[in-house]
Amino acid sequence: MDPVRLLVADDHEIVRKGLRSLLEEQPGWQVTAEACDGREAVEKAREIKPDVTVLDISMPALNGLEAARQMIKNDARAKILILTMHESDPLIREVLDAGARGYVLKSDASRDLVTAVNAVRSNKTFFTAKVAQIVLDGYLDKKPRKIDEKKNEPRSRLTPRQREIVQLLAEGKSSKEVAVALALSVKTAETHRANIMRRLDCHSISELVRYAVRNNIIEA
Repeated sequence: MDPVRLLVADDHEIVRKGLRSLLEEQPGWQVTAEACDGREAVEKAREIKPDVTVLDISMPALNGLEAARQMIKNDARAKILILTMHESDPLIREVLDAGARGYVLKSDASRDLVTAVNAVRSNKTFFTAKVAQIVLDGYLDKKPRKIDEKKNEPRSRLTPRQREIVQLLAEGKSSKEVAVALALSVKTAETHRANIMRRLDCHSISELVRYAVRNNIIEA
């Protein structure tokens, strides 16, 4: 079989080790790198250019959705598979919008992960059976939303950088810590924070946290 170089990103070490063991059972497959948060995953993907990246959605510093967006921005040919415990039609739509082409529930990983990796590396899509049903139900039951409606969604009003900052703030980071994490000046970080709070009509960090949870930026 052709060699396959993989990047695995999950904030739980025991999960990463389990995924490594499962994936490396395949002849020629190698987990070339691991990452414990989305920001590290983006850097590792830039460095090693894996054949497929397996990303958890709920990660600190930068969640899997934002990491996927940055990976695709850095390399339009990047092949990304989302592995998560969450299942919902809005989240699946966001995963596809982010550029990922595979969605596997962690509960189905032992059965579906290898098949999913093979599909994604062959430029195909793959959904766990339950997720595929959610996608189909959503397609059959919902009318396509108008472009104007999509533009009015709160999440879509934020830039990628602002979504990064929302996650860091919602995780309890100060403006100074945000500045360090994103290589910004403290003044710039504070300006971003003020603009975000105004744009989202949030008047406290607790309101920002609720927004971040509702929009799958952080996990409750």
